[in-house]
This record gives sequence, C-alpha cells and structure tokens, in this order.
Amino acid sequence: MFYSLVNKVLQSTLRKYVEELFEVNERPIERQEYILMDFIEKAKNTRYGQLHHFDKIQSFQDFVANVPLSDYGDLKPYIEEMREGGKDVLWPGKVEWYAKSSGTSSGVSKYIPVPKESLEGTHINGGRIELALYFNHNPSSKLFEGLGLRLGGSTEIASHGKSNSGDLSAILIQNMPMWAEFRSAPSNETALMSNWEEKIDAILDEVISQNITSFWGVSSWFLVLFNKVIERTGTENLLEVWPNLELFAHGGMNFAPYEDQFRALMPGNQVTFMENYNASEGFFAVQDNPDFDGLLLLTCCGTYYEFIPMSEFNGKNSITVSLSEVELNTEYAVIITTNGGLWRYILGDTVRFTSLKPYRIKVSGRTAHFINAFGEEVIVTNAEEAIARACNSHKSSVRDFHAAPIFMEGKEGGAHQWVVEFETPPKDLAAFAVELDQELQLLNSDYAAKRAGNILLQPLQLVEAKNGLFHQWLRNKNKLGGQNKIPRLSNERKLITEFLELNEALRNA
Repeated sequence: MFYSLVNKVLQSTLRKYVEELFEVNERPIERQEYILMDFIEKAKNTRYGQLHHFDKIQSFQDFVANVPLSDYGDLKPYIEEMREGGKDVLWPGKVEWYAKSSGTSSGVSKYIPVPKESLEGTHINGGRIELALYFNHNPSSKLFEGLGLRLGGSTEIASHGKSNSGDLSAILIQNMPMWAEFRSAPSNETALMSNWEEKIDAILDEVISQNITSFWGVSSWFLVLFNKVIERTGTENLLEVWPNLELFAHGGMNFAPYEDQFRALMPGNQVTFMENYNASEGFFAVQDNPDFDGLLLLTCCGTYYEFIPMSEFNGKNSITVSLSEVELNTEYAVIITTNGGLWRYILGDTVRFTSLKPYRIKVSGRTAHFINAFGEEVIVTNAEEAIARACNSHKSSVRDFHAAPIFMEGKEGGAHQWVVEFETPPKDLAAFAVELDQELQLLNSDYAAKRAGNILLQPLQLVEAKNGLFHQWLRNKNKLGGQNKIPRLSNERKLITEFLELNEALRNA
C-alpha cells in the first residue's frame, strides 16, 4: 500500500515535465535562442567570457564571430585550472565535480566540468523527462512500486586539488535526488565498486530477490549482467526472476546489434525498451514515443546546439548551421554549448534528423570513427546495419566488432578487415562474410563503387574473434564498465592490430 502511494505521488509530480516539454516543442528555436543568450549573460564575467567579448554578443551571428569552435585540447588548460580550484574560468564560480570520460576506449581521459547547473538542469532533469515521457505513455505503470536497477561505471570518486572526478554515473549516484535514491538498487556502496567483475557479483547478491521494475544503463554492459543472472538462477528469461519488470532505459551505444538478445531475455510485450542519448557532456535526446523513428532532441535541457554537415566537415575550420537550418536525412556533426562551460565544443558524434517538427534525431556515428582509406566513406551506421542484416539472414548474433582498412601494397588492392565476436556464430562463416560485404555495398554507394571489379577494394576479410576477446581487451586497458565501449571503425590499423594480437594469444592459451 505504501509503495503504491509513492508510485502515484511520483507519477503526478513528474507529469508537469511532460507539459513543459510539449510547450517547448511548440517553440524550440525560440527556446534555443533564449538558452544561448542566458549562457552568455551568466558567463560574461568569466575569464573565457572576457577573452571572447561575451559582453558584446547580442545574437547567434555575434556568437559565431567571437567564439571559435573548440575540442577538448583547446579547453583543457582552462579545465585543469578549474580542477585546482580556479574560479570564474569557463563557468561562473568554482566547479566541484568533473565527469571523467575517455570519449572512446582508446582515448586520453577527459574531465568534463559538471557544475550545479549542469548536474541538476541537464543530467538529472534529462532523467526526469525520460521518466515523465514513459509515464505519459504508460499511465497504469507501477514502476515506483519496485526498484530501478542502475548499472553505472566502475570508476570511484577521486579527489584532485579542490575537485572530485569520476564516471558520470558515479557522480549522479553521489548527487541523486532523495526520491530517486529511495527507489534505486543496488546500494551506493555496491554501485560505486571499482572492480567491475566483483561488482557484478555483488549486484546480483543484492538484487536477485528484490522487486526490480526497471533497468537503467548502457545496453552492452547490461547484457553481461543479464547472462550472469540466467546462469545463477537457472531460469530461461529475466521475467522469471523479476515478474514485475516493465522498463529498460538504455543508451550509450547503438542498440540494434543487441536487440534480439535482449528481447529473448525479456520476451513478449511486457517490457518497454526506451532509448536515450546522454553523455558526460550532456543529456541530449530521448525516445518520446516508441511508434516514431528517432529520439526527441531536448532543446530545453542545458544545451545549445549547432551542426556541421559532414559533407563539409573540416574540423575547427568548419562552418556551422543553427538548429533552424538543419535538413532531413543529412549527416551532421554535433556542436554543443552547455551550462557546464563547453563553448562551441565539437562533441564527436554525428546525427541525422528524422523529423523537424518536433526535432527528432538518430545517432549515426562519430566524426572520428569511419573508414575512408579509399574514398569509400563508410560510417558506423553503415557497418552496424550491414552486420545486423547479415546476422538476420544467417540466424546469428554479434557481441562486438571492429573494422579497419588493409592498405594497398604494390599492385594488390586494399580491403576492409573485420574482427567479429559472435554470440551465436553463423554456420558458414565464409558465406556470412560474403553477405556482409554485399550488404555494405547496398548501404553505401561509395563503398560499392570502390568494390567494383575487385580492383581498388578486394572482398572484406573477416576474422572470428575468440570468445571474450573484446572483454579481455577492455580489462587490459582497465576500462571495464561504464560508458567505455569498443570503437566500431578506425581509419588506421593501430587498434585492429591490438585486437588481432590478443586474439592470437587467446587462441594459443
């Protein structure tokens, strides 16, 4: 009875966020303009604001003229000063919290400022909006009668100078609103354990017998947890363990390669799968309606957006367009200005708009994750869709993969080399490789043109990875858990060489 009352009260409280969101969606450009000028006004007396003449900025055009595009390297000196206790540098006041993010599994660690405005107005607010949208479509939900199982990063909070840093999920756990903490599992102590494999077992010890009604986290890491659940309980699916389960809120990577496995673990229509697009830098979009393609862009959640058409992308020398200028079915690099002091920051993600009223997007890849060694311009969405189609034809499923070019030598043409770890291997690996190559040609006309006649590009080469290859690679890099994931594509061979060498070592072990 008590938890039923809690459920009703929280649902009623959250409904106001849906009303506000619908109101904003009627005037998204107006709200974006307001957010930009609000950020400028708040930060005009910071060192960065003074350096770039924020006091003279009156419009988007002024903003572009005075503030350069930036990457982490440009902002790093300011951020390091802030971490040592510097005040009024990129954002007003002192910033206590920094989300540690590598961006990719191989990148150098970044420390993204998370001031109070960003913590509450962006990250926590984005979670509230996601819950509110879920309740809007599921008014009879009993979500808060049970607990939400959160699966975050494995990074403990670390002190540096006069600041604290850690995985974004760890920061959110430390600062979670009381109502959310009350209805979450596992305990903070367990959730913040640094050893990923020990944490998985500790989580299961806590939650196996609890009433879990929702999951929150990165889909690929949940798959590891879920398989452990089935192994420990001897059940066939998760609904036998948690019969009141109703929501899986996931993000952090493309869901398509994993969807069939998750639906087998949560059969039927009882569980709603709800995707979000968030990162250390902000909470950008959420699936507002399962019947529509794409995620609703959050234009009121602490981020001002600009975009660069990928056909014209030239790094920090690129020309951006505002949200009002975007078009459907065009690949864009995302540029953000945030209430965390990131000014015209090249996020590194690419998106495609599926709707302009309201603005809905699909994350299509990374500006740095592509293969274009021969003019083929293969992006992550091409690779993921091609492998999903091949898996469907061959009744197989994939855990993870990485692809990179084999460069031309002498008169021999080049090729793409794929390292693929299967959950369910195809019966005929060679036939799978042929179909994968064919599907990639169907999806990407540039790749098809370069493959014509086997002159420039030879058929792709597929290496089957030993079971656990990518998991072991992440473990070796001390990057198990959290937002860390395998880069799908690379335009050079550094990573794939590491994978191939480790795969050979595993075969000989």
